[in-house]
This record gives sequence, structure tokens and C-alpha cells, in this order.
Amino acid sequence: MSYPIQTVRTFIDKVKELSFWDRIFGWGSVRNQLVDAAAALGSLQNELAVAEQNLASSHLQLTVALENKRNLDGQFLQQSTELSLLKERLQACQRDLQGAREEIVQLKQEEAFRQQKYSEEIVSLQGLRQQLQEERTKELQEKHADEVKRLVALKETWALHQSDVQGRMKLICQKHTLNYVEKAPFRGEPDNTLQICDEFVVFDAKSPAGEDLKNFPQYLKAQAEAARKYAKIEGVKKDVFLVVPANTLQVVNQFVYNMADYDVYIVSVDVLEPLILSLCRIEDYEFAEQLSPEERENICRIIGKFAHLSKRRIQVDAFFARQFIELAYKCENSLPADIHEKVLEFEKSEKLNPPQEKRAKAINTKELETEHGRIETEVSAKGIHLPNETLSGLLNGLELYK
Repeated sequence: MSYPIQTVRTFIDKVKELSFWDRIFGWGSVRNQLVDAAAALGSLQNELAVAEQNLASSHLQLTVALENKRNLDGQFLQQSTELSLLKERLQACQRDLQGAREEIVQLKQEEAFRQQKYSEEIVSLQGLRQQLQEERTKELQEKHADEVKRLVALKETWALHQSDVQGRMKLICQKHTLNYVEKAPFRGEPDNTLQICDEFVVFDAKSPAGEDLKNFPQYLKAQAEAARKYAKIEGVKKDVFLVVPANTLQVVNQFVYNMADYDVYIVSVDVLEPLILSLCRIEDYEFAEQLSPEERENICRIIGKFAHLSKRRIQVDAFFARQFIELAYKCENSLPADIHEKVLEFEKSEKLNPPQEKRAKAINTKELETEHGRIETEVSAKGIHLPNETLSGLLNGLELYK
């Protein structure tokens, strides 16, 4: 308790206890206490004013504090709401996280399964690849072996070409009683020489040196130029014949070389007999100029016919060869694998046996015509239309020369 309040209370208690005699004889003391009480009361009033000011200030502060409290309560409520939303979002995120973790675990399991399956498939694929490589290598080796056999057969054919031509020439001369000159009585040593109407006709056998036929036309051209050594000799016919294998005609681009004072003809083995027979027609006359124009025309027509038929046959065979090659590639690329394997099995089991040629036996034209008629009858019996006239017209429509 403050001192002024104590002073006032002491004064009031003193006044209450004053007796009559104290009021008469002790008034001075009472007055002094009254003055002190008045002073204390003034002090209390001052303190009261200060207290009221402090109260007003405190009330204002309380109002501000209450306002702040309301604001804080609003913020608290808002933050509580946001906190609830954040908690819900957190729970949703936790659920999503849990779902993602479960999905990751599942994906890892699936990935492990895929990796295992991939490894197994890789092992299987490597096995298949190894098998395919082995089969491809085997196939290439077989093709290489077949090609080597083909080239060896070609080389053997070409190596025996000179003796084959000589044997055929002798058979033709023996068959038609012609004069085959074993040793030519002039320089140059031709492979084969016939004497027709007191003239020596030269037939030189020419074959490629190797399996590459690209340079064979240039070789024939050089040999045609080298045939000048025969043409300049007196008594030798100015028409020189170079006999080549039939399987080289496809690369020959020029069959007649018209030189300044002689001509060179490129012919195959197959046309030797009709060609020699055409030349033998000259023996019926003492001099070539005694031939009638009609007979000259017939000789030229027959030779031209043989040349045209040979070239046309080469052209048609080349066309069908390209078609068969394209068909073979289509069989390899278009057929299913299992069917293609079955086709290869049947292909390996098949074998063609074309008629063999015998030197001691001539090919009979009547037999060929009879065989041709039999084939046409079988074709007609199977319902296949064979328009010979139309077909020949279409083939004749193909261009032979560029």
C-alpha cells in the first residue's frame, strides 16, 4: 500500500478516535495531520489521474491487442484451413507416393522379367544367327563350288574346242566327201582347211583364254585383223571363218568384219555343216561368176537365214534366262521360309538329263520334226494354246539390232 493512502487512513482513524478533550487540547496535532492528509489526498488525486491515463492507454492498447488478436485469429483460422488443405494434399501425395512406389516395384519386377526374357531371346537369336550364318556360309560355299565347277567345265569345253571343231570338220567332210586338208600348203598354220573349187577355205577355232568374257570381242577383232595373213595368200578364199563355242555368242557384238580385201565371219560350231554345204554348192561350177543371180541369192539367203536364226535364238535364250533368274530370286525372297526350304529339298532331288551329243551320229532332221510334232500334240491335248503364227510374228517384232 502506498504512503499517501496510509496517511489518509491514519488521519481518518485518528479523527474517529478523538475524544472531546483531544479535540480541545490536541487540535494542533489534528490540524497537522489534516494538512498531511490533504497533501496525501492531492498526491492520491495525481496518482489517480496518472492511473486513469494509464488505464486509458491500457484500454487503447487492449483494443489494439484485441484487434490484433482478431486478426491473428483470422490468420490462424485461415492458416488452419490452409494447414488442413496441405494435410489433405500431403495425404494425397503420400498416397500417390505409395502408389508410385508400388508401381515402381511392379515395373522393376516387369523390367527384371523383360531383361530375363530379353537375355533368353538374345541367346536364342544368337543361336539362330549362328545357324543362319552357317547355312549362308554353306550356301555360299555350295554356290562357289557350283560356280567353280561351271567355270572348270567351261574351261574344259574351251580347251577342247579346237579338237572338237577339228573332229566335227572331219566328220562333215567324211560324210559329204569333201577334201579336208590335214596340213595347209601355205604359211600361217590354220586350225582347219577345206579345199572347195580349187580354193582353200580357212576355219580357225577361237575360244576364250579364261572365264572372263569381257575381252573376248576385242580378241576376236584382233584375230579378224590377223587373218590378213591368210587372205593375202594366192589360192586362199577371201572369206575367213572364226569358229567360237556356242556359249560365248552372247558376248559377241559383231559377227561380220568387212576388211579392205577380205571378210571375216564369226560362226558357232552348230552352223558348220549347213555353212560348209552352202559353200560346197560352188563346186558345181567351174567359176564362181558362172552362178546365176537366183543361185547367188539363194546362197546368200541361206547364210543370212542361219545367221539370223543363230542371233535370234541367242536373243530369246537370253530373254528367258533373265526371266528365270528373276523367278529364282523371287522364289528366294517371296516364298515363306518353310515352303522355301521344302522347295530347296525338291530342287536338290531334281536332275535334268538333256540328250547327249555323239560325234559318230548325225542329228536327223526327220527325227527332230517328228519329236516336235509329238510335243505339239501333247501340248494341244493338255488344252494349251500354241499360236505358232502369232508367236512367230511377235518374236519377229522384237528388235535384233540397236
